[in-house]
Amino acid sequence: MHKTFHLVSLGCPKNLVDSELVYGLLVKSGWQGLDEPDDAQILLINTCGFIQPAVEESVEEILQLAGLKKEHPDKKLVVIGCLVQRYREKLEQELAEVDLFVGTEGIGQIPALLDELISGKGGQRLITPDLFLMDANVPRSLSTPFFRAWLKITEGCDNRCSYCMIPSIRGRLRSRGIDDIVREAQNLERSGVKELSLVAQDLTAYGLDLYHSRSLERLIGSLLKNTAIPWIRLMYLYPSTISDELLEIVAGNERIVPYLDIPLQHISTRILKGMNRRYSKDDVFALLDMIRKTVPRAALRTTFLLGFPGETVDDVEQIEEFLRIARFDHVGVFGYANEEGCPAERMSGQVADDEKEERLKRIVAIQSEISQEKLQRFVNTTEQVLVEGFSKETDLLLEGRTRFQAPDIDGCVLINEGETSPGEIVDIEITEAQTYDLVGRIVS
Repeated sequence: MHKTFHLVSLGCPKNLVDSELVYGLLVKSGWQGLDEPDDAQILLINTCGFIQPAVEESVEEILQLAGLKKEHPDKKLVVIGCLVQRYREKLEQELAEVDLFVGTEGIGQIPALLDELISGKGGQRLITPDLFLMDANVPRSLSTPFFRAWLKITEGCDNRCSYCMIPSIRGRLRSRGIDDIVREAQNLERSGVKELSLVAQDLTAYGLDLYHSRSLERLIGSLLKNTAIPWIRLMYLYPSTISDELLEIVAGNERIVPYLDIPLQHISTRILKGMNRRYSKDDVFALLDMIRKTVPRAALRTTFLLGFPGETVDDVEQIEEFLRIARFDHVGVFGYANEEGCPAERMSGQVADDEKEERLKRIVAIQSEISQEKLQRFVNTTEQVLVEGFSKETDLLLEGRTRFQAPDIDGCVLINEGETSPGEIVDIEITEAQTYDLVGRIVS
């Protein structure tokens, strides 16, 4: 009997890597992945359980696939990932439609578990085995375009921010070995990858458990030495552990794109302390000063969490003032929500939802103006652009990204003149700047 599955992946790039591993393992075990759920025996969903909106999206997707299963009772519904790891027994009680639950640590067992399920030996069980850490030998089927990939270098996190469930869901920090990461990077390079984005819950914590010291700089040096991938991007850098050495590596190597993703979450020292973040407002200004001196062209991205318990109007005004001074290239803004089991859930001074929404709008409006102003500096310059393919808006335009724009989260470059192919890195003369996107033509 031909074994078929349909996989839905939700959540962050780190979760997407897990989905790619699941897909690769199943294909290696004789399963066939199908684009249409109607045609598949197994309906498989990799969930996110990090924050409440993600939980709601995951449950909604599960129920949608459960509806399809109701129409076709021979299908099996399997739910895996963060949501299972976080809510465990509660899901078993409330989602009887699901045939199998597998937590984040059960990736390596999924082919065997699905074989059991379709043979009639498996039932509605919760599988949460020992901690899982991928390595380069695990087959992986990329879901991103062939020319770019995420490279996950650690699992888990030891930071214990007061609003975050990741340590409870994913466990403590577990770093992969440098040789193993380099081997996967070489595999990805052979498959055509030209942009490699390093991801982790906290990239700068890499190596603390394995080598007993922060070792991101060593890892990058090894990637530079042992691969020729032209663009290497660093995502999720913890603010207080960005070293002078790391910035000098970025400044001195064109293959490390001048782009630093530094989630600040807030700028009020008082709120940062409540969040259990290990830095102050003064520390952030010192960091930005160091970055701008060492890597003056670097594009900076950050995120802010608005409405944390105890946040006042003054705290929000500090963010507004900070944005106008710091002038980040890219900013993500999110509303705080109580997460069951987090210390912040029990804190006094909870902010009303409508007030959070108003604060978000104010910050987004300020950053929109800054983004539009900052993009003007690219007009009449020529920038390298990695071409993605046709624009999402129209087939009359091509679309790509400069080194200063990360995949899936930042703006893009709309190419309105010239011909090229996806995966090519070409010179683009920038002719126009919009609020978040650039427009340009290919330089002959």
